[in-house]
Amino acid sequence: MISRILIQGSGSAGSRHLEIARQLLPDAEIALYLSHKPKQLKNSVNKVFTEINDAISFNPNVAIIAGASSYRIDICVELAKIGTHLLVEKPISNTLKNVDELIKICKENNCILAVGYNLQFDDALIFFRDKFQSQFLGKPLLVQCSVGQYLPNWRSNSDYRDSVSANSELGGGVLLELSHEINYLEWIFGSIEWVRATILRQSSLEIDVEDSAILNLGIKNSDNSNLVANLNMDFIRHDRSRSCIVIAEFGTLKWDGICQEVSVFKSNSKEWELLFTGNTSADDVYVKEWKNFLHCVNTGDAPQVSGEGGLRVLEVIDAALKSAPTGIQTSINRNP
Repeated sequence: MISRILIQGSGSAGSRHLEIARQLLPDAEIALYLSHKPKQLKNSVNKVFTEINDAISFNPNVAIIAGASSYRIDICVELAKIGTHLLVEKPISNTLKNVDELIKICKENNCILAVGYNLQFDDALIFFRDKFQSQFLGKPLLVQCSVGQYLPNWRSNSDYRDSVSANSELGGGVLLELSHEINYLEWIFGSIEWVRATILRQSSLEIDVEDSAILNLGIKNSDNSNLVANLNMDFIRHDRSRSCIVIAEFGTLKWDGICQEVSVFKSNSKEWELLFTGNTSADDVYVKEWKNFLHCVNTGDAPQVSGEGGLRVLEVIDAALKSAPTGIQTSINRNP
């Protein structure tokens, strides 16, 4: 039975997790672990800790780790040592350091370790994945993936310069902040084996991180065939975009993540055909993610996105950072 919940972080993600936790587990005791005590405490919160030892002494059954990615691993390790189940916002960390150790400790203590790549709960993307994997358009030839939005427009009620996204010390930059795309490319198409990267800071935004990245990714498909994906990520475009297109032998399949539509252009057609329209809100995917996490806590089943899944994304990002200075194709160094 889940009676004690710890939530680390009070930003937009932490606040959303708090609302869902109280909604799904109304009788649980909920504590926040923050760097400083808030001026006003929400009614849904029972306690606030500012010291790690106090948070550990609370002995939470589950913890949601939603603060800056550069500070996540240490608190996760301490909580895993006492058997706390963990739902960690994406990315699991800002570097590879100690991520494999966290995974090991969670396994030793029978802790669920889930990572918040919750686009895997989006109905339109699920339909896109299922349709692609049915091979109804024949052999896939090329994947084109894009995600971008002007950073100052992300959160209208706050200064973008103070956000995690804009600060390298907190784990910002497009590679980490927009890493949903790396995760779902592997989920849909197969294991990413190599990367060739161009990483840029080219706008006038007041940030100390990259504002755009162009990745060519070599993917080994489920049938061991090779597929190349092009991924464009940025903080600079004013027309918000999120899409994935598969060009195949007998047509093109497209997911539009903004409109939540999946369309096809068949080889014998003259126009796009709409196959699916979803209505999954941001809150919906978080609730589905929570329900999956709680199911795994109660049953011991593996989560939709595990710690290993979070690690795989960081391995791709690490290879991209190594490739970028020269543009040379770099193999992914997979953790055994």
